[in-house]
Parts: sequence; structure tokens; C-alpha cells
Amino acid sequence: MTKLPMDYASVMGRKADIMLKSVGIDYSKFESGTIAFDYEKMMKETGYTLEEMQDIQYGVNVGNTPIMEMKNLTALARACAPEGKGARIFIKDEAANPSGSFKARRAANAVYHAKRLGYKGVIAATSGNYGAAVASQAAIAGLKCIVVQECYDSKGVGQPEIVEKARKCEALGAEVVQLTVGPELFYKFLLLLEETGYFNASLYTPFGIAGVETLGYELANQFRDKYGKDPDAVVCTQAGGGNLTGTARGLRKAGSEATVIGASVDLSGLHMASDRAFNMKSFTTGHTGFGVPFSNWPDRSDVPRSAARPLRYMDRYVTITQGDVFFMTECLATLEGLEKGPAGNTSLAAAFALAQEYPQDAMICVQETEYTGAGKHVQPQLSFAKSNGIDVRFGDPADEVPGKSIILPDHPSKIKATDVDLDHMRKSLIKTAMKTYGVSDPSDSDIRFLAEETQKDEAWVRAAVAEINGK
Repeated sequence: MTKLPMDYASVMGRKADIMLKSVGIDYSKFESGTIAFDYEKMMKETGYTLEEMQDIQYGVNVGNTPIMEMKNLTALARACAPEGKGARIFIKDEAANPSGSFKARRAANAVYHAKRLGYKGVIAATSGNYGAAVASQAAIAGLKCIVVQECYDSKGVGQPEIVEKARKCEALGAEVVQLTVGPELFYKFLLLLEETGYFNASLYTPFGIAGVETLGYELANQFRDKYGKDPDAVVCTQAGGGNLTGTARGLRKAGSEATVIGASVDLSGLHMASDRAFNMKSFTTGHTGFGVPFSNWPDRSDVPRSAARPLRYMDRYVTITQGDVFFMTECLATLEGLEKGPAGNTSLAAAFALAQEYPQDAMICVQETEYTGAGKHVQPQLSFAKSNGIDVRFGDPADEVPGKSIILPDHPSKIKATDVDLDHMRKSLIKTAMKTYGVSDPSDSDIRFLAEETQKDEAWVRAAVAEINGK
């Protein structure tokens, strides 16, 4: 048997073949040959109905997590809000899942499918929560599990939250391969898929995203059963887009018209692939370093076409600061008696600010929480920031500069949600699509596809194309 070349360029050149064998999906079936592809046909590739996915998840103790009202946080928001404002704040407690996060939903369906197809093991490339979820589900299914983790900078220093997640993955039986920041991650991931023949339990396959649909579907029905109506808004922490996409699709399948709001920590100016910037941030997910580029161009993921396409579903996108999230984490613990990790608290900080825009009879729900642990706590994160020269202090979070300061609000009224210009992001997606596929004059089918991608009508897309072309 001829030995295949292992250099970077050669391995990248085999990417499509490796992906086909490791995912079992021929993505070429959905392609049109240009910008457009059949997204809904790809999503049906899972072969499972929403009800079947629920059965799979409930069979391994995933899902059916409770809705909890945050009465004390609501009271605090009302104390900061204009007269008559201050929506009721709720959380869906996804930390109740076996691995401690909503990603157990993605993993349950991916691992079930891998076992059904006869794979002996699964591999996931992730900084942590999803790796823990895949490890947990692989343990239940009796499959091997490898987690490939971007963990260290070039000096071998790991961020506390990422190191914590590695411990979690290993505790659940996974082999963790820790790598430095940069292109090494995807290269090693492909090599391991090729070498082991394991299933690619990617965050971005149809299985991964469809697994989260049960969350949105549950959420809508729980509100109807308990409160007689849907929530007015659902806030989703936005990173790679799967959380928001899956939740929104589930809400739609339940017939809910709740406003879907994405929330990210503002890390403007810190490049996520930069060795220098890697440890200058205090959040490993749920920040603009993932949230913006994965919204602008979803197909930068580890599969040919990502099933996570947030601009199709996002009604509003806001950012908050690192200081806001640390402060809200402490508020949740001291006011509500709940200790949760930073990913869900990103949305909670945004919801706290957004609730002050809504009337008091409105309901706003944060659709996830996550487990916390030694490296996820506020204290080690802030200590690590200080050791990297970050100025940590109380004041106005509006003055925070990512990579230079973390400013905790000296009063809760200073927690503010800043809107992101979604139309600018939509135009960026269209421009990137045209450039990627070498198209200056998109066809009618391309225009229809881009309208779906951006939640705009075809006339708006044509005007955006003309603007991009300088006409």
C-alpha cells in the first residue's frame, strides 16, 4: 500500500475525501456549482425527525431541562430600568445535561449516528464543552473518543478555562490531543480522522445542529405549558453559530415567533488565530472572534458546508464586555444561588441589559447555562488576566479595551448591550460568497439563496450586489 504524503499541503488537498469518509455525507449532492446550495436538503440528511432526536436524547438523559425564573435578577434590572420597564428574566438550565452544557444535545445525536453506522470511535475538534459532551456520549455508547484541542500559545501556556475543559474531557474517558494556536489544529484533526477511521463528530454537521433543535422546541412548549405563552425574546450566546441556529430552528418548528437575539463578548481587535492574542482574552467561546466571522461566512468550519448559519435566524445581535460577564456571574451566584460558567452568563449579561427595554409583563429567556469548574471561575480567570498585564478594575465597562483591560461595572446600571450592524454583516456575507465562488453577477437561484442566508428580500440582495460591484 502506497504511503500517503503527510505534509500540510498534501493533507489539505485530501480534505474532501477525508471528510466524506469520516462524516458519511456527500456534500456535492447539495451543490449547484455556484454560490447556492440546498440547505434544507442537507439538513434532512440526518434522517431523523425532531421527535426521533428527542427520543435519542431522552434515552441517554439529555434534554428535558428546566426553565427557571430569575426573580432577584429581574428585580435588580427593574431597579435600573425606566418606569414600567424590566422584563421577567428566565434561564433554561442546560447545565443539567450529563456533560454540563447544551452541547450534550449535539453530541447525543452525532454519537448515536456514528454507532449506527458502525464507526468504532468519534473525534471532535473543540476547546472543550463540546469535547466533554462527545466524551460523555461516547462513554455511554461504548465508543472510543479523541478530542483535539487548541490549548496553548507558543510558550506552552494554557488559558485556565481551556485547561479546565481538558480535565473534564479526560475525566469522561477521552484522549485529549492538545495543540498550539494556529493551523496545526485542523491539520492534526484531519490526520487523526484519516489514521483512525473514526466518525467526525463536528459541531457543524447536520447532526450537530439538528440536535440543538430539541432545545428551542422544548423551550417554546415549556413556556406555553407553564406561562400560557411564548417568551418575547430568546437570547443565545453566539460563537460558531450552531447554538443560535439549532435553537431558532426548534423555536420555528414549535411555531414560536419569539425574537432571536445573538449575544457575544466584545473582543474587537484580538485575532483568534494570533499567538500573541490567544491568552490576552478571558473568554474561550461566545465572543466576537468567533461570532462575527462565523456569521459573515459560516463555511469557514471543518466541513464543506456548515449547518450553522446564524444570519438566517438572528433577529438582533448585541455585544457585551468581559467585565459585564464576570459581574453577572457573581450576581447569579449571590442573588440567585446558582453557580454557572461563562458561556451562558454571556447571554445572561445581555438579557439583563435587554430586559430593561421591555415592559414588565414581557418575558426574556436565556436558552442555556453551562457547568462551572476550577478554571471557569471568575477568580482564576481574572488572576490569569492580571498575570498577562491586563488592567482589572471596577469602573465603566464602556471604557474596556480587549487585551488591555477588564472593567467590572461599579454599578449594575452600567451593563449595556451594544447592537451590531446586521446589515453590514449581511453585505459582508454576500461579498465573501461572490469572492469565494468567483461570481460577479449572481444567478436568480444565487439571489434567492442569499436572500434566505440574510433574511432579506431579493430586491435588497440585488441592491447589495450592485453596491459591492460599485454600480
